[in-house]
Amino acid sequence: MSDQTAETYPLMPLRDIVLFPGMVAPLVVGRKKSIKALEKAMEERALIFLVTQKDARVDDPARRHLYSTGTLAAVMQLLRLPDGTIKALVEGKRRGRIVETIEGDDFYTVRVEELADTDTEGPEAQAYLRELRRTFDQYVQINKKFPKEVLKSVAAIEDPSRLVDLITSHMQLKTEEKQKLLEATSVTKRIELLLEIIHREIELFELEKNIHAKVKKKMGTTQRNYYLGEKIRVIQDEMGQGEGGNDLDELEKSIKKKHLPRLVRDKVLKEFKKLRQMPPMSAETTVVRNYIDTIISLPWKKKTRTRIDIERAEKVLDEDHYGLRKPKERILEYLAVQSQVKKIRGPIICLVGPPGVGKTSVCKSIARAMGRKFIRLSLGGVRDEAEIRGHRRTYIGAMPGKIIHSMQKAEVINPVFCLDEVDKMSVDFRGDPSAALLEVLDPEQNYAFNDHYLDLDYDLSEVFFITTANNLHGIPLPLQDRMEIIQLSGYTE
Repeated sequence: MSDQTAETYPLMPLRDIVLFPGMVAPLVVGRKKSIKALEKAMEERALIFLVTQKDARVDDPARRHLYSTGTLAAVMQLLRLPDGTIKALVEGKRRGRIVETIEGDDFYTVRVEELADTDTEGPEAQAYLRELRRTFDQYVQINKKFPKEVLKSVAAIEDPSRLVDLITSHMQLKTEEKQKLLEATSVTKRIELLLEIIHREIELFELEKNIHAKVKKKMGTTQRNYYLGEKIRVIQDEMGQGEGGNDLDELEKSIKKKHLPRLVRDKVLKEFKKLRQMPPMSAETTVVRNYIDTIISLPWKKKTRTRIDIERAEKVLDEDHYGLRKPKERILEYLAVQSQVKKIRGPIICLVGPPGVGKTSVCKSIARAMGRKFIRLSLGGVRDEAEIRGHRRTYIGAMPGKIIHSMQKAEVINPVFCLDEVDKMSVDFRGDPSAALLEVLDPEQNYAFNDHYLDLDYDLSEVFFITTANNLHGIPLPLQDRMEIIQLSGYTE
C-alpha cells in the first residue's frame, strides 16, 4: 500500500507490550487519550493502530516517543472498571507503519501504510520453517513452564508468518527484541532472528541447569555439616559439656561486629569453624579460643582523630616541664615536620638523660599535646626475642609479644607508644630482642609487623613511637641509626 492509499486510524500507545497480528490480548487502559481512541474505534467498528512506546515512563507520548511500526487491531470488547480505567480485549490483524501523525483534540490519529509479508514461499522459507519447528520443540521440552497447548497450536499452523508471530508472542522477550521481529517484513529474516533468540534461550537454560545442580550439591554438603554439627551439640548437652554454646554465639557476634581486614577475617572465621567442632573441655579449645579473643581485642582500624597543633604542643610542654629549652625546641621541630606529612616516615625520637630528669613524663606530655592515647612499655631486662615478637602457637602457654599486648591495651592504632629504657635490653641464647625491635621502629617495615603468635601482619605505621635511654652505649648502632637523639640534662650540676 502506498502513501496515497494509506488510511487513517485512531492511535493508542502501548507500554512494554508489542502486539502481533493474530494475537488476542487484554489491556488495562487509564490514559484519557487512549480511552477516547478505543471508544472511537469501538463506536465506528473500525480498527485501531497500536504502537509501542520507546520509553514506558513517558505519560503523554509524542510522535518521537513511539516506534514507527505497529499493529492494526480490532477492539473486541470494552469494560469500564470502577476506578475509571477501561479493560479492553483487542486482536492484532495486520502490520502497519506510521506515515503521518494528526493531532486531534481528544486523541491522535495516524495515516498508516500496511506492511505485507515477503519471502513466504520457496525452498528457503520451508527449510527455515522446518528448523524453527524443531528448535522450538526443543525449547518447550527444556522450559517446563511453557504452556504445552502452544506446541499443539504451532503444529497446526502452516502459514510461516502466523507461526513466527504466534511463537514470538508467547515468549518472554525484551520489548526491543519483539519490536525488531514486528518490523521485519521478510518472513525468512524474521525466522532467522527468532532462531537466534531461541538458541540463546536454550543455552541460558542449560547454563542455569548446571548452576542449579552445583548449588544443590553444595547445599547438600552444607546441610550435612549443619546436621552433624547440631548432632554433636546435642550429644555435648547430654554429657553436660554444652554450656559453652551461648559463649560461642556471643563470640560469633563479636567477630561479625568487628571491622577486620579481609585476610584477618578469613583467618578468624576459619579458626572459629574449628572451635565449633571441638569438645569444650579439650586443651586445644582453650588455645583456639584465646587466639580468637586476642585478634578481636586488637585495634585494626579504630584510631584517635588528631591534628598536631604546634602552639598547643608548646603550651602543654611548658605547663608540664620547667626549663629544658633545647629539648623542647627539638621536640617541637620534630612535631612540626610530622604535621606536614601523612605517614610517620622520619627517625624515632630517643630521649637520652640520667634517671629522674623526666623523660617518661615528657613522652606523656607529647601524647597530651597530640591528643592521642599514651602507652608505655619498659624494656629493662628484656633478653628474649619472643618477648617482642611473641611465641608460636605450637608452644604450650604461647602468648603474643609485648608490642601486641600493649596495642590491645591502647585500643586504637595510633597511640603515642613509649619504649622505656631501650638501652637496658640484653642478649642471650634465646635471641637478640634489639633485632626484633628494628622491625617495630623501622617505618619501611612496621606496616607489616609479624608477631609469631598472631601469624598475621599487623600495621604499626600509625603508631607514634618514642624511646628513652639513660645513655647511648647500651643501644645497638642499627637502632641508633633509626633514632633522632635528644639529650635531656639534669636540673642540677
